[in-house]
Amino acid sequence: MFTIKSLISNNRTTKKNGLLATFFPLFVLAITSPFTFANANADEANQEKAYEQLIPYYYAAARTGDNEVISEFLNAGLPIDVKNHKGYTALMIATYNGQKNVVNTLIKEGANVCAQDNRGNTALMAAVFRGEFSIAKTLMSEDCDENQQNKAGQTAVMYASLFGREELRELLVERGADINLQDNSGNSATTIEQLNN
Repeated sequence: MFTIKSLISNNRTTKKNGLLATFFPLFVLAITSPFTFANANADEANQEKAYEQLIPYYYAAARTGDNEVISEFLNAGLPIDVKNHKGYTALMIATYNGQKNVVNTLIKEGANVCAQDNRGNTALMAAVFRGEFSIAKTLMSEDCDENQQNKAGQTAVMYASLFGREELRELLVERGADINLQDNSGNSATTIEQLNN
């Protein structure tokens, strides 16, 4: 649970950390507002409001690669896979922004690598889209369905075919991705690649 005492303690030990030091007054404001983690009797709705006030800083840390702040949030009990209004998790945000160290930390701490955003996209799809080869390889080493589809029926191998990520396409196929699986429009990785050539 977040408490004023723990955040003050965390701020002292991480004063060199720009993000936490800069936003510490906002943390205090958030946790001393009517929506507080410090109140042991706060109901679930109030706790959700408190999370809503704090999680933008969690996402900012994922976007900027601030592993120290990520760890502080996780140690304080913030759910690792909390989603924003678009359904993005910190893992998805770190992946999209090429923050490999944060990706590794989140996976090590138990982030759901297979989680989908509101459109059904995964962190792996983001890695393929952005051409983050190293992150994509890390995500592929986790136990997710190679043919996981978003709401449009698209898969990571379709993204790799569409965006010309040949090495990633080959790796996905080696791991069992079906290049003939069709999306909602009837396209497959095979037909997409043929259209791109």
